[in-house]
Amino acid sequence: MTSTTQPSTAEDIVAKVGGAENILSLTHCATRLRFELKDAGQVDQKQVESIKGVLGAVPQSGDRYQVVIGGGVQTTFNQIMNLPAMASVGKGVSDADVKARERAKARGKVAWLDSFFEYLSDSFRPLLGVLLGASLIIAFAAVLDAFGIIDFRAADKSAGWVFWDAMWRGVFYFLPIMVAYNASKKLNVDPWVGATIMGALMTPEFISLSDTTRFADTVCSTNQLLGTESCVANIFGLPMQLNGYGGQVFVPLIMVAVLGLVYKALKRIFPESIQMVFVPFFSMLIMVPVTAFLIGPLGIWMGNGLGSGLAWLNTSAPLVFAIIIPLIYPFLVPLGLHWPLNALMLVNIQTLGYDFIQGPMGSWNFACFGATAGVLVLAIRNRNTEMRSVATGALAAGLLGGISEPSLYGIHLRFKRIYPRMLVGCLVGGLITGLLGGVKTNAFAFTSLLTIPVFNPIWVYGISIAAAFATAMILVIISDYRTPEQKADEEAERAQADADRAMEKARKAGTATVAASAPAVAAAVGGGVATLVKTDVVLAPVSGKVVALADVADKVFASKALGDGVGIVPTDGHVVAPVAGLMVTVADTGHAFGIKTDDGVEVLVHVGIDTVRMDGKGFQVDVNKDQRVEAGDLLARVDLDQVKAAGFDTTTVVTVINTMSMSSVAPRTAVDVVAGDPIIDVAP
Repeated sequence: MTSTTQPSTAEDIVAKVGGAENILSLTHCATRLRFELKDAGQVDQKQVESIKGVLGAVPQSGDRYQVVIGGGVQTTFNQIMNLPAMASVGKGVSDADVKARERAKARGKVAWLDSFFEYLSDSFRPLLGVLLGASLIIAFAAVLDAFGIIDFRAADKSAGWVFWDAMWRGVFYFLPIMVAYNASKKLNVDPWVGATIMGALMTPEFISLSDTTRFADTVCSTNQLLGTESCVANIFGLPMQLNGYGGQVFVPLIMVAVLGLVYKALKRIFPESIQMVFVPFFSMLIMVPVTAFLIGPLGIWMGNGLGSGLAWLNTSAPLVFAIIIPLIYPFLVPLGLHWPLNALMLVNIQTLGYDFIQGPMGSWNFACFGATAGVLVLAIRNRNTEMRSVATGALAAGLLGGISEPSLYGIHLRFKRIYPRMLVGCLVGGLITGLLGGVKTNAFAFTSLLTIPVFNPIWVYGISIAAAFATAMILVIISDYRTPEQKADEEAERAQADADRAMEKARKAGTATVAASAPAVAAAVGGGVATLVKTDVVLAPVSGKVVALADVADKVFASKALGDGVGIVPTDGHVVAPVAGLMVTVADTGHAFGIKTDDGVEVLVHVGIDTVRMDGKGFQVDVNKDQRVEAGDLLARVDLDQVKAAGFDTTTVVTVINTMSMSSVAPRTAVDVVAGDPIIDVAP
C-alpha cells in the first residue's frame, strides 16, 4: 500500500501561484502574503482560495498577487521562505521597511537632525525585546525590594540574587556590542566588524590591562568628585586611558560613525574579489586602536565632565538645576551619558548621606512614561495592536521598574513628534520641584511608582512626577504622536485589515461576494492595493528639446537595446517622474531612475551620458527605491553646469524598457517641451 503525504499550506500556495519559478519576490503585511510574479496568468484563483488556511486571494495590477491569510501570516510566510524550492527567490520589501521609508518622507527642515535621530532609533529599535525582558526582570526585583522582602541593592546579596542580577545585567553590560552591530547595519557596514571592534574593549585581556600588580607601568588614579578609578596603560610606548565600557552606548555610536568612513574608503581601495578578507582586517586594525586610544576616552571624559559640572550647578543655582536635569536627561540617555551621573548619585549618598539628582530626574522619567501612556491611549483608540503591545510593555517596565529605555528606544525615538511634548512635561515637573525646595533621597533607587516613599519630601516629589506624567500624556493624546503621513498609513492599514476580517467572516458564512469586493475597499482607502492608473502616455521628465533616440550619443540607447524612447537636451535641472508608479530603480549616484506603472509599463529615465562616472557629484536625489510616485513628482535636482564642466553630455534619455511586450510605443520627437508635456505614446 502506497502512502501519500498531503502538501502543507505553504507548499500548496506556492504550487497554485505557478511554482517557485514563477515567484520573483514575496513579502507580507499584517494579514496578507504579497507576491510579485513573473506571470500572474499562471495563477488559478479558485484553486488558491480553496487552500486550507487561505481566506481569500486578491489579484492586483501588473503581475502582483495577494493571498489573504489573517493573523497567522508571519508563520505561513516563514514556512514558504523555508521551502527548498524558494531558496533562490528574492525576499521583497518588508512592511517595516515600507514604514521606515514613510517615516523618512516626513523629514523636518533640519535634515541632519532627522538623520541623527534615525541613526539613534535604528541603532536601538532591534534591541527592544531584550530591553523589555531585562527591564521586567529588574521590575520584579524592585517590587520585592519596595516591600522589604529583599535588599536588591545590598553588596552582600546571596548567590541566588547575584545570579538574578546576571540575567538582566547581561543586556545592559553588553549593550555597546549590540548597539555597534545595529549602528553598523544602519550605515551599511558589516555589522560583525562593528560588534567585534567594540567587543575588543570588553575582553578579559583588555580589562586586565588595569592590573597594576601584573603591569608595573600601568598607573591608576581616583576621581575624588565621582569616586571613579581611572588607569593609564603603556601600549607600545604610548599612554592609553583604560575605562570600563560596559553599558556605554555613546562610544559605539561615535565609533561606528567613524568606522563607516573607514570601511567605505577601504572598499574603494581593494578590489571586490579580496574585500571579504582585507576590508574587515584593516577596519579592525585601524578602528580598535582609534577607539581604545581616542574615541573611548573621549566618551568617558565627556560623561565625567558633565557630572562635575552638574555638581557645581546644584550648589550654585539649585532652581536652575532642578529644571535642567529633567530637560537634559531625554538626550543623555540615548547617548549613554547618564551612566556617569549614576556614579555621582552613589557618591553623593556615600559622602553627603543623600542625593540631589534622582529627585528632579524623576520628572524626566515620569514625563517619559506619561508620553508612553498617551501613545497607549491612542493605540487602543486606533486599534493598533502592535503599538498597543509595545506601549503596554514599556509602560509596565517604566512604572514598575523605573526603566525608560523601552519607552525611549521602542517608541519615542521612532516618532519625533513625541520629544517636544515630553520635554514640556519634563519642564513642568522640574519647575515644581525647584519652586517647592527640591527633593532628596538617601537611597539609590529606580524612579518608579514603587520607590516613591524613598524621596523626601514625598509630597513634593509626588506632585512633581504626577504633573510631569499628566502633562506629557495629555499633550500626546491631544496632538498625536504620528505625522499626518504616518497617521494616514496606519488608517489605511487598519482599513485593509478590516476588509480582510470582513472577507474571513463572509467566507465562514458561505458568502463569496465580499472576496471580490475587498480589493476595491482597500483601494478606496489607500490601502495596500494600489488604485490602478492607466498609462497611455509618458511625459517629459525635464524641459528641453526632444531628439530621436538614434541621435543620442550612446550606442546602447541608440540601438534601442533598452527599449524605444527619446532623448531630451535639458534646459533645466529639475527631473520629475514621467509616469505614476513604483520606483523600482534609484541609482545612488542620482543619474538613473526606473519606474513601473500600475499596468506594467517600465520607464527608464537616464540623466546624461556616462554620468555614472560623476559618482553623484552635482546630483541630489529626492526619492527612494520602492517609493510610489505620481507623474510630476520631483525625482532629482541636477547641476547641469557641473555636468557640462565635468565633460559629460547632459542629454536625458527616456525609454520604455519593456517595449517588446507593449502593443505600441510611439515617440514624439523634434519638439521643444516643458516638464510634463507628452513625449511617448504607449499602449500596454
